[in-house]
Amino acid sequence: MAWYDEAVFYHIYPLGLTGAPKENSYSKPEHRLNTLIPWIDHIKNIGCNALYIGPLFESVGHGYETTDYKKLDSRLGDNKDLTDFVAKCHEKGIKVIFDGVFNHTGRDFFAFQDIKEKRESSQYRDWYCNVNFGGNNEYNDGFCYDNWGGYNLLVKLNQRNPAVRDYICDVIRFWVSEFDIDGIRLDAADVLDFDFMKALRGTANEVKPDFWLMGEVIHGDYTRWVNEGTLHSVTNYQLHKALYSGHNDHNYFEIAHTVKRLYEMGGNRPDGLKLYNFVDNHDVERIYTKLNNKAHFIPVHILMYTLPGVPSIYYGSEFGIEGKKEKFSDASLRPALNLDDYKNAVNNNVYTKLIAALGRTRQQSKALSYGDYKELKLMNRQYAFSRNYNGESVVVTVNNDDSDYVFTVPAGNVSTYIGALTGEKVSVSNGTICVNIKANSGEIWVPLTDAFTGSITVDNSTAKTVETANKATAAPKPPVETEPATHSAAEAPKPSAPEKTLEAAAPNTTNNTSKTTNADKAPSAKEVTPIDPAKELAAKACDEAFEKGKIAGLQEAILAIMEKNGPVTDQMKRDVYNNEHHDSLINWVKSFR
Repeated sequence: MAWYDEAVFYHIYPLGLTGAPKENSYSKPEHRLNTLIPWIDHIKNIGCNALYIGPLFESVGHGYETTDYKKLDSRLGDNKDLTDFVAKCHEKGIKVIFDGVFNHTGRDFFAFQDIKEKRESSQYRDWYCNVNFGGNNEYNDGFCYDNWGGYNLLVKLNQRNPAVRDYICDVIRFWVSEFDIDGIRLDAADVLDFDFMKALRGTANEVKPDFWLMGEVIHGDYTRWVNEGTLHSVTNYQLHKALYSGHNDHNYFEIAHTVKRLYEMGGNRPDGLKLYNFVDNHDVERIYTKLNNKAHFIPVHILMYTLPGVPSIYYGSEFGIEGKKEKFSDASLRPALNLDDYKNAVNNNVYTKLIAALGRTRQQSKALSYGDYKELKLMNRQYAFSRNYNGESVVVTVNNDDSDYVFTVPAGNVSTYIGALTGEKVSVSNGTICVNIKANSGEIWVPLTDAFTGSITVDNSTAKTVETANKATAAPKPPVETEPATHSAAEAPKPSAPEKTLEAAAPNTTNNTSKTTNADKAPSAKEVTPIDPAKELAAKACDEAFEKGKIAGLQEAILAIMEKNGPVTDQMKRDVYNNEHHDSLINWVKSFR
């Protein structure tokens, strides 16, 4: 057992969260990293005990075109700021892993600059792949080279060069000695040389007990990367895709099929594959944006926290913020946020309350970290499974339908279960539990013991009526990128990883909707009135839809009036649809009178 086996991660893209300039002037340090210190308590309060933060080191732009691996980006501060930040995380019991961008460097990196200056006589000419002094590029270097993703801004390192391997391994040792980190997330691990990764694993085993290597991998057999010789874990893009599309399509078969396939890939063992589970990150759209039914935020996150793997929350998603991918920029996925705008979110924001409850549940149940996986019930709209470890059996039930559903599923060898999210108690009868799961919701049923009695349920003193919940902290819409369509090479953002389309998702051929009658209701003994996050979330979604409907109605009214007055050009239509301000549209309508 290692710390990462029980980790619940929080993911920060620091250049975005701190509002740092998009381009680095390499001037004196601006201590923006220090503004993230209050976030440490927030991370702890929502039940996370590990932080993945990066990229952090000196670069010219978005952070993935490294200039200096041993110097904190001057837009964020200096090395002392980073040392102090990690130390403060450790004081709160939070492990820290950095982004390791070792597949490529930026053009300002010392080795590349030496090649530009000395050309064929540079001692670093073999540090990069396929440097050809007979070619050229858009920078007019007088030579060409391999890059990452088609961007010459990202110069591909020759990882088979022993000098490069030694240098990067020395960087890892420096990060541990200087900053005391606990692991590294390897950027673009799916294109890293395997012998290079083995060298990194050897260094990881050397520098610190339980030093964790997790890699960014999109496609393929994850066991190629996750094994005793290379990495401990990789990003679980297969489950990421299944979680949102399985809900958008009302198709739990897709999710269950993906989980089964990954579990089999790990040898049907709980410790076979400990993948890094997520529903959004700095490269893909926010889960709240991707979901057709915003109420599915609840079952999606219940599954992410309870299925095999290591769960992760991307900063801001615990508040339910939006983030849509733009054609030439990922800026809207990486917004600057002010924590003061969300200071009461754990009490007043239905999304944050849910994430905090899931974090507490995860940390207090060993079965969710180490347990096996057994499917108990599977239909298009209902799904149940258990996680079992050392006699503890946790049962998870989720429902993506718009109606309640009564589950009758096998349970563990205990007399009573308690719902970790609602506090509802249910007795075991003939080896099963019968429970009513609200529409577009779910529950985690844990054995009722002294350790769990009331300790992981949502604090009902903070429960709000639906009307009050609608007045809770509103999630701001990230600013839409307004830069010109063409970017200079220095501004070119790192493209996001493509999403994998699963080929074997079961078709959605039936609608397993179930209406609950009095006779079907689950036997339970509620000691308190539970929070109903599904109702709160549904009410919030209805309010948002209503507001959008009013805006759309006003826009159509304006266009109809315009058409009566003469031809309406495409530009006129764009002007109308780009105006989403209610009062402004009202005044526009009045102006026609």
